[in-house]
Amino acid sequence: MDKLVVESPSELADKLLPLNLEEENQLQKKVAYLLLEIKESKNNVQQLQTEHGKVENSIKMLSCQMSELDKRKTDVLNETKLLHQRIDERNWGDAVQDMIRMLKIVKDLERKESDLLSSCKLIHADVEESFTYGGQLEFAEFDEALSQSMEKLTSAKREFAAKLRAILSVKRKIGDVPTQVELIQYERRFSELYSQIQEKHRQTSKYYDTYNALLEIKELMLKETSLLNSINSQLQDALTSSIGSSKLVDSMEVIVKGAQQKLEKVQLRLLAEKKHSDFLREKYTAAIADQRHFSSLLKAFQDECTKNERLSQLVQNRMSSSASL
Repeated sequence: MDKLVVESPSELADKLLPLNLEEENQLQKKVAYLLLEIKESKNNVQQLQTEHGKVENSIKMLSCQMSELDKRKTDVLNETKLLHQRIDERNWGDAVQDMIRMLKIVKDLERKESDLLSSCKLIHADVEESFTYGGQLEFAEFDEALSQSMEKLTSAKREFAAKLRAILSVKRKIGDVPTQVELIQYERRFSELYSQIQEKHRQTSKYYDTYNALLEIKELMLKETSLLNSINSQLQDALTSSIGSSKLVDSMEVIVKGAQQKLEKVQLRLLAEKKHSDFLREKYTAAIADQRHFSSLLKAFQDECTKNERLSQLVQNRMSSSASL
């Protein structure tokens, strides 16, 4: 844009003199050109004011986004503090390492956020300075800087969301791992269930043995009844004739032989039951010995767990002191 030339009073007086037609036409053209330039300057000023309003709105939006990021950062820091307290209660070294790594990532995000905020402040200061002193602002460069800032903000948001998902995943894993108290409760409950199942099995075996014994007694009583009926039917013939008496004697011998065979079978079964009882007694003695050995091992394991917890607490205290330094 050409500069407006301020003429002296003498020159204006000379121009007020009567002019010929050609000079008057040139003067009108020059006036029209100056009016057109003034109109274009006004339009440029209006455009600059409009763009200045847009820039201020975008800066306000950036400020709102930065405040939202600050709020989310505060929430994440609070959640990390709660996780740190839970880790202190449960004494998990690996989880502590993960949390320390997450805290470093959060610090890096804070540093990036501060860098982005400082760059936004610098851009805002440059814009205000350019509009204060009436300088012309290169809107292409400003748009480029603004787009870069938005890209940085978007990438920071994505990275922040990824780290937040990782923290939530670690929290879910920590929640899924049972504590020592829960494990002790599970063990106690399993032992109670095992005792109940053993008692139920013992009662069921007792009922089955009782049923089998009663069924065998019933069969013996039925056989005895049939023998008595047979003897009773043959007794009349044996009293009246010698042939009947010989048949009765033969049948009695058969009955005696069957009773002896049954007695031998019962004795064999009794020996088998005694052997099984001795085997179970030996097994019970071995189980008692194994239980005592297991109790001693469990006590030693609990002592080692207590030592491990003390060492973990000591290492955690040293790590927290080194992190604070």
